[in-house]
Amino acid sequence: MELSFNWLSQYVDHGATLAEVAERLTAAGLAVEAIEERDGDYLLDVDVTTNRPDCMNHLGLAREVAVVFDKPLDVPDAHPEELAKRTEDEVTVTLEDPVGSPRYVARLVEGVEVGPSPDWLVERLESIGQRPINNIVDITNFVLWETGQPIHAFDFDKLRGRAIVVRRAQGGELLVTLDGERRELGPQVLVIADAERAVALAGIMGGLETEVTESTKNVLIESAHFDPRVIRAGAKSLDLHTDASHRFERGADPGACLDAATRVAALVAEVAGGRVVGGAVDESNESLDWRLEGELDLARLDRFAGAGIGAESVERWFAGLGFELERRGEERWAVSVPSWRYYDFKPDPGDAPGRSSRPVYEADLFEEAIRLYGMDKIPSGLPTLAGPDAGSSEGHERREQIRRQLAACGYTEAINYAFQDADSEVVYPALERQGDPIRLANPLSELYTVMRRSLLPNLVASARFNLQRGAGAIRLFEIGHIFPGAESPEVEAVALIGGGSPGMPWDRKSELDLFDLKGVLDALAWHFGVRLEYRPAEIPKLISGTAAELYLEDAPDERLGYLGQLEEDSAFPLFAAELKASFFDRAGVPQVRTPSRFPGIEADLTLTHSGETSWSEIESAIAAAATPDLVTYGLKDRYRGKGVPEGAVNTTIYFVYNADERTLTQEEVNERHQDLVRDLENQFGWRG
Repeated sequence: MELSFNWLSQYVDHGATLAEVAERLTAAGLAVEAIEERDGDYLLDVDVTTNRPDCMNHLGLAREVAVVFDKPLDVPDAHPEELAKRTEDEVTVTLEDPVGSPRYVARLVEGVEVGPSPDWLVERLESIGQRPINNIVDITNFVLWETGQPIHAFDFDKLRGRAIVVRRAQGGELLVTLDGERRELGPQVLVIADAERAVALAGIMGGLETEVTESTKNVLIESAHFDPRVIRAGAKSLDLHTDASHRFERGADPGACLDAATRVAALVAEVAGGRVVGGAVDESNESLDWRLEGELDLARLDRFAGAGIGAESVERWFAGLGFELERRGEERWAVSVPSWRYYDFKPDPGDAPGRSSRPVYEADLFEEAIRLYGMDKIPSGLPTLAGPDAGSSEGHERREQIRRQLAACGYTEAINYAFQDADSEVVYPALERQGDPIRLANPLSELYTVMRRSLLPNLVASARFNLQRGAGAIRLFEIGHIFPGAESPEVEAVALIGGGSPGMPWDRKSELDLFDLKGVLDALAWHFGVRLEYRPAEIPKLISGTAAELYLEDAPDERLGYLGQLEEDSAFPLFAAELKASFFDRAGVPQVRTPSRFPGIEADLTLTHSGETSWSEIESAIAAAATPDLVTYGLKDRYRGKGVPEGAVNTTIYFVYNADERTLTQEEVNERHQDLVRDLENQFGWRG
């Protein structure tokens, strides 16, 4: 919005340069986006946000300048000489729609001489790009841009029945507006009518039949307040936007009607030689209360802002902006909001205008103080949070560690909705299921009807999405909450899916398999200082022989999750796992052993055992034996086929022996190794 610097400076002797005014206004939340020199004046292009219609005029912006520079505001005083006869005896005003028009003020000026405006008035209007029309219309435009209150002037002698009626348009009612357009009105349009017909679009534009012309002698001045929603609906239905509707749609000052009408009357008497009829007709909806009150606590303001704001400054700023303050203690005030800030501070935008039995939001009062204190003076810092949202919480740190570890293993995080369709919910395995799934009362679509009980269905859908677009490999993971049932608490889980051949064509690529996925899980467990145990199992939607349930070695009775190859028709095999994230809560610090400076000795064992015996059982037995100086061991090969009895399998295991203080002899290693082999043969050896 473009406003004149010279015009603004008429109301406040700020003593500052143009650049200083622009800088301080911008810092206070009224950004000056451009400055244009025009005929010895400067136009400030101010970004006035929709919640600040009080600053869409020169006096309102001057109030802000006066506060930021700690200068007095010079508000023009209007006390015209009045005739003995009274306006209420000359015209009647009826509010048939007191919600659409909560207040209507009418004043009369007789014996005017309509003609060109004086130079000062022409200069003011032309400085902001307004075209002068005649002295009466120019005065109404001047007061609009001075105070922000839209004004309309009627040729009083053209009003039939000496009456003003504010009502809704009747269906099919016609009106020719000042722009010469013949408009058909609907009931959503609020109109100003006389005793017989509509004569103006309320809050939007006047009618041609009652416009002020050179023959006009008596003028009725309209200064009213209209409901923003009503004006917005009417202007939209007519596809019509004016300076008046722009302000009424955002919320004009309900307390300015009488003062603005009197200001116009005084200027008409001065410029057009008219005589002001005594008093005014001021009709209003008495059920509406425009007062808003709140409480400002300086200690709470300082905590909110993160800075120390002085009590004297707060009092000076709020008083300068028109707020009334009443002390309730050393650093507490009861605050009354000025009428021109009603729509900015109104607690509930859904309430009818003026109906507010609740105080204003405390944060709105804080905002006033902070913007005038200066956002640039508030030190930067992160907020201190508590509870599950705190960045330093155990849950947050655990999730971040999981993310970093899986990303280091080449996996990319996927984020899906916590909803899924009921059909896929039962197809895939789940960590927990308790009764029926939780159904959404208002689902986004048929694809999202229940709360998920597994991360896997949506993760599989993400994999399919990538496969359909030619992805050569899939490595995805997701961390999120699952919902076992209505009576069960939600559970945090992590799921992975992988497959294909990652890498570029010139890489020595190999296809991902089940053991790659297992290696990622083992690395994740090691990172948290725990070990996983894998137990073969039959799990729906996972290919038999590849599926296993996951347990902690130190909690063998608590199932943590599962893994296996998916029964999925895809370009390459897909392997998936899902496990509870809570098992990481038991994590310790991974123990790092300093390697011995002495050479070690390796030994192998090929153990023939039942095919039903899992590697995890053998691994647990080796760990339980606690063979001296055995520093590491692992699976080398598993073989079924020629030379191996039916129902049996050959498992080759490697062992490494090493001592910290000396070099072991072969005889010492053979003795310890033979004892371990004997134990394993006794526990698992094939017996036909």
